[in-house]
Amino acid sequence: MTQQNEERSAPVVLTVFMLVKTMPEFLGFTVDERFKLLAAHIEPILRKHHPEVTLRIYDIEFYSARVTDLWVWEATSHHAYELLVDALRETPFWDRYFQIVEILPGVENAYATNNQRPPLAA
Repeated sequence: MTQQNEERSAPVVLTVFMLVKTMPEFLGFTVDERFKLLAAHIEPILRKHHPEVTLRIYDIEFYSARVTDLWVWEATSHHAYELLVDALRETPFWDRYFQIVEILPGVENAYATNNQRPPLAA
């Protein structure tokens, strides 16, 4: 379900960290049923909005009780991200199978860029 970024034609202008918690209804399905639901509801949305918006998923339920997953969205525009979220909200994955706990949008190195400075080097 995770998309790779190598096909993107425009640069990333927005990264969104979406903290989500898996709901008991989704956990009540078998693993096979869960993957069928993802294929039916989420994968078409990801394909439709790719390469303008991509997704990486991090499982964090091993270390956090508040959230189970971190979804990292990278978008070539705010509008592209908004269209994706509109589509997600029409699925049972938005606040039924997963609770959207927090949405943290960010712009990589905006402070340095806005002050005509290079980003900090690793």
